Amino acid sequence: MDNRETQCSGPAVVLAFLGGAVAGAVAGLLLAQKPGEETRRTVKRYAKRAEEEVLKKAKEARVALDETIERGEHFVAEKTADVEAAIKAGGESIKEKKDTCCS
Repeated sequence: MDNRETQCSGPAVVLAFLGGAVAGAVAGLLLAQKPGEETRRTVKRYAKRAEEEVLKKAKEARVALDETIERGEHFVAEKTADVEAAIKAGGESIKEKKDTCCS
């Protein structure tokens, strides 16, 4: 029998937690002894807050993604310049060797 511990990824844990929270909230609302209208208002408020939170997190993720893309573009530009400089230096070195050898 294998005694290794199973590991879950961070996003899987977060999704499991959120799923449990939503299931608990829905069960609590459905089983609570409140009139239907009050329950509907509670569900609407909860859904509105959840929507606002999701939009906030999506905006934060977009900002982080934009920053990552910008850093990536800067990195690629730097490395492209480095490669171009190395190619140019290599070409000049080859030309010098060729001129020295064949003169």
